[in-house]
Amino acid sequence: MSLNKNNIPIFFLIFFSCGAFSQQAKNDTIKIETLEEVVISGQFNPQSIEKSVFEVKVISKRNINQQAANTLADILNQTLNINITQNASTGKSGVSLFGLDAQYFKVLIDNVPVINEEGLGNNIDLTLINLDDIERIEIVEGGMGVQYGANAVSGIINVITKKSSRYKTEIKAYLQEETVGNEYEWFEKGRHIQSVQLRHNFTEELFGTIAYTRNDFGGYWDKKQGEQYDKNDSLRGHEWLPKLQQNTKLLLNFKKNYFNIFYKFDYFNETINKYNETVNLNENPATDTNDPLALDDVYINNRLYHHLNANGLIKKSINYNISFSYQEQTKNIEQYTYRIRKDEQLNKQDAEYLSRKALFSRGTFSNLIKSDAFNLQAGYEITNEKGFGSPLAITVNTDTKTVAQKLNHYDLFSSAEINTSKRFSLRPGARISLTNLFENQYVFSLSTKYLFKNNLELRTIVGSANRTPNYDELYTYFVDVNHNIQGNSNLNPEKGISAFVHLKKQFSLNQDKLLMKNKVSFSYINVKDRIELIIVQQSPLASQYNNIDSYKSLGLFSENSLQYQRIRANFGISVLGISKILDRSTSTKDDFLYNLQLNSNINYVVPKWNTSCSLYFKHVGKQHQFAEKTNEEGNQEFLKGTTDAYSWFDFTVKKTFFKTKFETTLGIRNILNVNSVNTTAFPNDAHNSAPSSVLLGYGRSYFLKLAFNLNL
Repeated sequence: MSLNKNNIPIFFLIFFSCGAFSQQAKNDTIKIETLEEVVISGQFNPQSIEKSVFEVKVISKRNINQQAANTLADILNQTLNINITQNASTGKSGVSLFGLDAQYFKVLIDNVPVINEEGLGNNIDLTLINLDDIERIEIVEGGMGVQYGANAVSGIINVITKKSSRYKTEIKAYLQEETVGNEYEWFEKGRHIQSVQLRHNFTEELFGTIAYTRNDFGGYWDKKQGEQYDKNDSLRGHEWLPKLQQNTKLLLNFKKNYFNIFYKFDYFNETINKYNETVNLNENPATDTNDPLALDDVYINNRLYHHLNANGLIKKSINYNISFSYQEQTKNIEQYTYRIRKDEQLNKQDAEYLSRKALFSRGTFSNLIKSDAFNLQAGYEITNEKGFGSPLAITVNTDTKTVAQKLNHYDLFSSAEINTSKRFSLRPGARISLTNLFENQYVFSLSTKYLFKNNLELRTIVGSANRTPNYDELYTYFVDVNHNIQGNSNLNPEKGISAFVHLKKQFSLNQDKLLMKNKVSFSYINVKDRIELIIVQQSPLASQYNNIDSYKSLGLFSENSLQYQRIRANFGISVLGISKILDRSTSTKDDFLYNLQLNSNINYVVPKWNTSCSLYFKHVGKQHQFAEKTNEEGNQEFLKGTTDAYSWFDFTVKKTFFKTKFETTLGIRNILNVNSVNTTAFPNDAHNSAPSSVLLGYGRSYFLKLAFNLNL
C-alpha cells in the first residue's frame, strides 16, 4: 500500500520522535546483555536455545509489553510466515502457518493443548488467549507429531506462563484505551481494557497469582448505526460485532528441593452481540404509527481450564513431568425480539448449541538412560474428548442434526538424544496413537544438530504428523431446499510430513559492542489425503467431505537480528511456494504458486529518559491460488486467482517513571490504514458467488496504556 498525503504527518511524528531521543542520548552508554534464553518446548529438560536440537523461536515478555499486545493474535500478527485474518460476522480470527490453517498446528499453554469449538489444541481463535500472565511464547516450526501428537503438522505454539517472582509481593494493574479505526467513545466505541494482577510468595516454597482482565471491544461501526437504529435500510448493527471478554486466572506453585507442583485455573467468558440489520417497521395503518422490531442474537462463549502439573527428579537423575488437565468450552445463543424504541427484549429464547469437554494427561520421563553420549525419554498422552453441536446447528429452517462426538487418544512415544561428539547430536523419535474412531497411527521424526566452529549452527528436523478430521467434517448434516452438505464418519486422518533445515550464525564485532544473529532456513511440507468438501451428486446437488486432495509447500526464509548499544533490530524475508493438488478434478492444477513476505522491527532505548520507541513492519506480497469457478458455459474449471499485497506498520513509545513503578505506552497500529484487500482466489459455483475481498483490519488506530507496578 503506497504512502499518501494523509500518512505524512504520522511518519513525520514517528521519525521526529526517534530523532529527538537520539540527539538527547548521544552521550549515553548502555551495556549489551547476552543472557541465554531457556526453552522447554520439545526438550528433555529445560535448556538453553544453543543446546536444543530443535530450532525454537522465542517471543519474550519484553516484546509483548513493547507492543502492548493483549491477545495471542495481537503479538503474532507481526510474525514471519504467520497470517491472521478476521471474520467480522462471527467475531473470530483465523490464522495460518506456512500456508496451512489453524487445523494443522497446535496451540498449547504450558505444554497442554487448549480446548476450543473444534477440539483440543487446533483451530484456536487466537483472540481468546490472553497474555497478561505470560513469561514468553515458544514457536517450533515443522512436524512435531512425535512430541505433541495429532494436528502438529506445521508446528506448535507453546505459551509459557509465569510461575515465580523474585519479590515478596507484586501488584500490577493497567488501563488501556484504544480507538477502533477513527472511532472512540468512553463506553460504546473503541477498545477498553482493564487488568489487575497480584503475585505473592507466601513462603520460600509457595507462590501464588490471581489475575483478572476485562477487554471490551465496541465493534467497528463504519457506516452502520448500532443497536438503537430503527430504519429498515440495512444500516442497523455493526460491520464488526462488538464483544466483551472477561478472563480470571489463578495459580498456586509449590517448589521444594527436587519437587515442584502447580495448579492453574483459568475461566474465560466472551459475549458477542449481533444486532440484525433487518428491521421490521411493525406499522399500524389505523394510527399511522410504527413500532420497529428486530430479531437479535447474543453469543456466549465460556471456557474452563484446570491444569495440575508435577515435575522433579527421581533419585536425583530421572526427570519426570506429568500434567493432568480438565477443560470445558460451551457456546450458548440467546435470541430475542428487540423493541427498539422501548429498549425491550421480548420472546427470549436461549440454548446451548455447542459443548466440548476434554480430559487430558501428558507425562514424560527423561534421563532414563543418561550419559554424556546418550539420553532416553519416554512418554504418554491420554485424551478423552466428547461434545456435541456445530455452528451449523444454529441455522434456522433447516434439517440440522446434532450428533454427540467422542474422540479418545491413547498415545505412547519415545525419543533419544545421541551425542556422537561435542559438535554433533541427533534425536530419533516415534509415537503410536490408538483412537476409538480411526486405525492406529504411527509417526516418526529425526532431528539433528551440528555445531561448526565460529558459532555456526546447523539443525534439521524431518517429522511426520497426522491431522484428525474435525467435528464438521465428520458429523455435519445441513439439508434444506437449497443445500445438502454432509459429513463423513468414515474419513481417515490426513497424513503429513515435513522437513526443515536451519543454518544459524552469531557473531560479535567492535569488542562485543555489536552482536548479530543470522539464520537461513528451508522448509518442505507434504500433506496427503487432504479432506475437502466435494460434490457427490449433481441432481439434486449434494456435497460430502472426503479424503481426496494433497498439499505441498516449499519455503526459503531468513531471519536476522542486530544489537548495537541502544539499538535492537530484526529483519526477516520469506518466499513460500504452495501447490494444491486437487485430485477430485481431471482439470487439476498442481503448479507451485509463490508468495513473498517481509518483516522487520527496530527498538531504540534512551536510558536517560527511561524511554524506548519501536517500529514494526510486515509486508505480505501477492498470494496466488487456483480456484474452481463456473465459466460462462456453466462448466467448472480451475483458474489462477490473486489476493492483493498488503503491509502492516505499527509504532510504539514506552516510558517508565519512578523507578519503573509507572509505565506509559503510546502507539499507533495499522499506520497504513489497511481494511481489506481485493481477491479473485476463492471458488464459486452455480449457487454462490465468490467473495471479492479479504477482511484484514479496521484501519489505523491509536492506543494509550497506563500501567502501575508495585514490588514489595
